[in-house]
Amino acid sequence: MVPSAPSVPWKESPARKVKVAASDIDGVLRGKFLHIDKFHSIAESSFGFCNVIFGWDCWDRLYEGAQYTGWHTGYPDAAVSVDLNTYREIPWHENTPFFLGDFVDKNGAGLEVCPRQLLKRIIAKAAKMGFSAKVGCEFEWFNFQESAASMEQKGFVNPTPLTPGMFGYSLLRMSDNHEFFTAIMEQMDRFRVPIEGLHPETGPGVYEAAILYSDALEAADRAILFKSGVKEIASQFGILASFMAKWNMALPGCSGHIHQSLVDAQGNPVFFSNKDPHSMSPLFRHYVAGVLHCLPDLLALCAPTVNSYKRLVEGFWAPTRATWGIDNRTCALRVIPASPAATRLEFRVPGADMNPYLAIAATIAAGLYGIENEVALLDPPVSGNGYQSELGVRFPKNLQEAAIRFRDSKIANTLFPEAFVQHFAQSRLWEWQQSQQVVTDWELKRYFEII
Repeated sequence: MVPSAPSVPWKESPARKVKVAASDIDGVLRGKFLHIDKFHSIAESSFGFCNVIFGWDCWDRLYEGAQYTGWHTGYPDAAVSVDLNTYREIPWHENTPFFLGDFVDKNGAGLEVCPRQLLKRIIAKAAKMGFSAKVGCEFEWFNFQESAASMEQKGFVNPTPLTPGMFGYSLLRMSDNHEFFTAIMEQMDRFRVPIEGLHPETGPGVYEAAILYSDALEAADRAILFKSGVKEIASQFGILASFMAKWNMALPGCSGHIHQSLVDAQGNPVFFSNKDPHSMSPLFRHYVAGVLHCLPDLLALCAPTVNSYKRLVEGFWAPTRATWGIDNRTCALRVIPASPAATRLEFRVPGADMNPYLAIAATIAAGLYGIENEVALLDPPVSGNGYQSELGVRFPKNLQEAAIRFRDSKIANTLFPEAFVQHFAQSRLWEWQQSQQVVTDWELKRYFEII
């Protein structure tokens, strides 16, 4: 008897359209609907997508000086290869089939400026070294009783929070918005973005979610889909969700913490040792040392906006130096000693504004650098208040400094393709330049009358 062919779920969907999307350099999903017949014709190959998505910023303003694409190239199509393993159905859009894609060059190889392809390169390097990474992302974000239109009318000033006051872990606030809270938990789970925990954080209208850990690529996919999905679900409740790193200097910022560990080719955890007082294996110590060593050069990958650096200030639960500690939330790297499978590193530098593909690629690449070069973990763990410690290199103070350091870094140009390094650095310098062409409300309040 001839066995029947295995079921392919997306081919059995009654939907007549499919949504496909890919990440731009800022970690914003750019996509389109395809008719089901068109999708069937390209599912095993690729389709064209204007490469301008790597030639403009998050406001669709064209970069100047970018080498990959610009007026000098005529903005041709780039090929997007659909990753059929990313198949999902969007529960808040009538279960429309959804796929993520990668940008590839004319030979089918990964496009060097594509963030998802960059992470794939690092995952492949880890595999060659005999490892795979397990990753879980956490996000904090603020929710407002607003819409894109109402914020535009307000000039993005004085948004109305979903709930008042500072009330972290509040059961009352969860009950106040039970339907929205439930929709996030249940619809994200149906969207194959399982959430381990969801609760109000300290701050008006702020929530925090921990996404179930998985392999590194799947974790990054879940993270970028979580941000996009929450915004869409929130909109259906008349809520505007913001993943901006720091919207108000009087309030804590929004983090995008990355938990990570390595396993060997047999799936055995390699970070744990019962011979170390902190349960850290020698390999784990090299990994931590590598991240500390590389972090100042790679900061722009983890703090990619002008606003990111408003979050990285003392006393607001975000690190300011390349430090590590044992279960210490004032450090950049929080080592969490636990069982062999649960011993891990929490990377506390990124904010919720991160591009998950780039931030995860940065930290894993830096950790592998530490293992490959047997970098010694010389600094002791920070005990107590990390903001008062003199240990660790202080971070670049703004996006301009971070971008220049990244562009000129021997480490960055060793870990990543030169074409990516130059393109990303130029995009960040463009972002900085845009910020310098604006008169802020702070300047108006300070100087308009008095000076």
